[in-house]
Amino acid sequence: MTPRTPAPRSRRERPAKPALTYEGIVATAVRLMEGEGLQRVTMRRLAQELDTGPASLYVYVANTAELHAAILEELLGAVDLSPAAGKGAAGEGDWRERLARLLGSYTHVLFAHPSLAHSALIARPSGPNYLALVEAVLALLHEGGVPDAQAAWGVDVLLQVATANAAEHSTRDRTAGAEAEHHALVAALRDASPGTHPRIAALGGDLTSGAPEQRLAWTFRMVINGTATTPRPAR
Repeated sequence: MTPRTPAPRSRRERPAKPALTYEGIVATAVRLMEGEGLQRVTMRRLAQELDTGPASLYVYVANTAELHAAILEELLGAVDLSPAAGKGAAGEGDWRERLARLLGSYTHVLFAHPSLAHSALIARPSGPNYLALVEAVLALLHEGGVPDAQAAWGVDVLLQVATANAAEHSTRDRTAGAEAEHHALVAALRDASPGTHPRIAALGGDLTSGAPEQRLAWTFRMVINGTATTPRPAR
């Protein structure tokens, strides 16, 4: 006998799908990014993963850019804000060093998710984790006596520097031949002729010296000091 085709199951007999929520959508997007990369986190791919239609997602997230900002907001919860707490070992010491550590933690969160680092240059989260990060930076600038007007502009510059640093390194790490290009640059600077490039020759290997962590910390201290000492232009 020819086997009979199973009768289709009624939709009422199927397990009910979990209701869509903003939190569930973002959690699924983060999981997709970690498994497939940020470039695969689109509204269509996310809808497929959630077994729904893309139109259902627009109720919660307007577009892919907003979705990426939501992913960044979720990951910002891992930033160590304790240097701004003002108590405990992490909250002790010079305010500049503590602010550099806080910015370093933010940078390392982006280092851990290379595909997100570049997107973070244009993604603009506005949730509680981002606000907590901004508040912590402002609190440390205030503790250091930085005038409010300079702090208001400085916080944006400090976070941009941290984000750009993470984006630059994530791009280098994914570029084929990046290590060979770096070695070629080091050699070119080291072997520069004193006759044609006297300042490069004078500094030589010091132009590329220092461990990445040292250079990153120095960069933060430099920008922090600039924020503290550079007045804003008069309106």
